[in-house]
Amino acid sequence: MTRSRLVAALFGTTALLLAAGAQAQPAPKNVLRIAPHADLKTLDPVAASIVITRMHGLMIYETLFAWDANLQPKPQMVESFSTSDDKLSWTFTLRPGLKFHDGQSVTTRDVIASLARWMKRDTIGGKLGEYTEGMEAKDERTFVLKLKRPMALVPFALGSAVGQIPVIMREADAATDPMKPVTETIGSGPFRFNRAEWRSGAKVVYDKNPDYVPRSEPADGLAGGRIVKVDRVEWLIMPDAATAAAALQTGEIDIWEQPSQDLIPVVAAARDVKVERYSNLANQVMLRPNSLHPPFDNPKARLALAYATDQAEFLAGGFGDEDWWKRCAAYFICGGPNGTEAGTEGYSKPDLEKAKQLLAEAGYKGEKLVLTTSNDIAAIGRMAEVAAAQLKKVGINVDVQFSDWGTVTTRQQNKSPPDQGGWNLFVTYASGATMQSPMTNIGTNMACEKAWAGWPCDAEAEKLRGAVVDAPDDAARKAAVEALHKRLAEVQPYRVLGQFEQPYARRSTVSGVLAAPVMLFWNVEKK
Repeated sequence: MTRSRLVAALFGTTALLLAAGAQAQPAPKNVLRIAPHADLKTLDPVAASIVITRMHGLMIYETLFAWDANLQPKPQMVESFSTSDDKLSWTFTLRPGLKFHDGQSVTTRDVIASLARWMKRDTIGGKLGEYTEGMEAKDERTFVLKLKRPMALVPFALGSAVGQIPVIMREADAATDPMKPVTETIGSGPFRFNRAEWRSGAKVVYDKNPDYVPRSEPADGLAGGRIVKVDRVEWLIMPDAATAAAALQTGEIDIWEQPSQDLIPVVAAARDVKVERYSNLANQVMLRPNSLHPPFDNPKARLALAYATDQAEFLAGGFGDEDWWKRCAAYFICGGPNGTEAGTEGYSKPDLEKAKQLLAEAGYKGEKLVLTTSNDIAAIGRMAEVAAAQLKKVGINVDVQFSDWGTVTTRQQNKSPPDQGGWNLFVTYASGATMQSPMTNIGTNMACEKAWAGWPCDAEAEKLRGAVVDAPDDAARKAAVEALHKRLAEVQPYRVLGQFEQPYARRSTVSGVLAAPVMLFWNVEKK
């Protein structure tokens, strides 16, 4: 049986089974049901940069600013702000009436503690922290951010929706160890986390926050009025793609956040189903090495990954039809404002002998290397297998270890040697909004222990990244990005594996999904 016929058969059988359930228990119209791409394991969006945790974080928390559909920062929790003439003091006043879900008012004490914690964890937060002299509360609603030197990107940073996001928590939660995830879920956002109905591996529930007062501006990306138009949002965890596809057709779910590329033609042809994009930039795929341990503590071994791998094989394995993917060696996304490929010309095609040479020069002698991955996100699991096959061609002894996605992301934070619970490699992908800027690209932060999982360390790259921030105008910033990219191509914090488009699928009864870095559910209506 061909793959397409097998998919259709699985789809049809599952659809009949779910149709019976749908007819027996019709879904209430005020409950929006989603099949997300992964299960929710980590509740703290400052501790984890993974998409599912960011989606969760932006449901229940808010940030001082928010990015619109064009990734431009707009005030969110902030009512007004100003800068001093020397650009070293930024004064912010919070909107009146902001309240946490437990009834406490949001104050500048909460804000300062939250920002201080975020600056210790996030890529752009860490950069803002380098520029920050201090923060001072003037009263309950007004505080001052004092800088050591001017930084024009302050509102952009404070509205970040990528990496570890600068959500505002209660002071008591934010004052905890930034290296340990907060387990409380008390925010001030438009939804409340329903912990009583949370079933790990099965269901995550959010209820409308009746005390939330949205901004008056129209919704635009993550900015503007966050008006909730349903009473409840349920994430129904469906690791099996055929089950999710069938559930969408029968109305068991209203939105499939990341439909499998295999099933997109089937889903798109289904009655009352629409397949659409919700992001303006493609996603980036990466092979991330651990720079703490041999052999990838040596940049020659990391560069060997570039010569050993063929982007097309990864992308075809993960996402199927080439209509949905393209080769690209730009760390900052082809098609984005910083999409240069400078310095990558030498390994546009695999060179296995060069890869073997670099590995030998790095001192690699065939030791077992652990590649941690999961089939919970099917494309990632398939690409991990492609990675193992390609790396074995250059003599790398790859041990692929599968587990659930939550375990993989937890293990990614483990700095221990691979034989003590750590790792050497993983395959993942990130949104174009995350990767398009040197300030938000989590993988190109090479600030050693302050970097994202993998912890690459390169003083020259960090100096050049700082030059991007300090650039006085667009021309200087473009030149700084080019110089930075050439350095990244040499030291390879990760192997860029190209980029792909990820649509979502919805029932025709659903409308109002906003273009944003991650999918959120305010403004969404269900007929």
